[in-house]
Amino acid sequence: MSGLDLDKIYRAERGRVLASLVRLLGGFELAEEALADAFLAAAQQWPRDGVPANPRTWLVSAGRFKAIDKLRRSGRFRAMAPELRRELELEEDQMPPDREIIEDDTLRLIFTCCHPILPADAQIALTLREICGLTTEEIAAAYLSKPATIAQRIVRAKSRIHDAAVPYEVPPPAEWDDRLETVLHTIYLIFNEGYEASSGDALIRHELCAEAVRLARLLKELHPGPDIDGLLAESCRQLARVSAPAYLKELRGTIGADPFCGMSHE
Repeated sequence: MSGLDLDKIYRAERGRVLASLVRLLGGFELAEEALADAFLAAAQQWPRDGVPANPRTWLVSAGRFKAIDKLRRSGRFRAMAPELRRELELEEDQMPPDREIIEDDTLRLIFTCCHPILPADAQIALTLREICGLTTEEIAAAYLSKPATIAQRIVRAKSRIHDAAVPYEVPPPAEWDDRLETVLHTIYLIFNEGYEASSGDALIRHELCAEAVRLARLLKELHPGPDIDGLLAESCRQLARVSAPAYLKELRGTIGADPFCGMSHE
């Protein structure tokens, strides 16, 4: 396996692996460390043993157990809440299958980041950085702002979520109105960065376009509405203008359905 292959997997899977690790480990800081450790382990093991059949599940599992080992060595494990310790101590074969582990984790984390205790601009910046892996420079370009300003905004938002013990969950329908506009705005910015990349050699970041469409479809299943339909339709309309066969094949493989959302391809 080449470094380019691992880089492609990183770009495609980073956000969803991190979202699952936040759920399993109970916070951003530990999950981010676990994510880095998991990809380091992959860089060491996969060239020797081959890429696993399901890289995402492998990375979630590796990150989780490396975090537990690190906590035990540092003595922090016993200081954690009893319910979190019990969760972390579950054996690997008791973990649910991939679909149940990861299917909604990204959307859960988006709703956590888009909690109304945060200013709207902080909600979006945090989501784009932590879930989508956009750099502070890319987010700053979307906001026409300075990277240092965005970095400070993200740090303050994470601190606020931690201090307020914001639950990691998709809220009940009665609470959607307070967050839905920001969630939709975030998904739109994910798509926009994919369709018109602000940095790098590629004009289109395929994995971000695919992730935005996937999230919009998942959101539509959970909470149908005209605003979600409009976002999904506009994303699909833009994708219909992309004719590269390799890109369409990759997109179908990523979102598991017709990339044009049932629209006419003409």
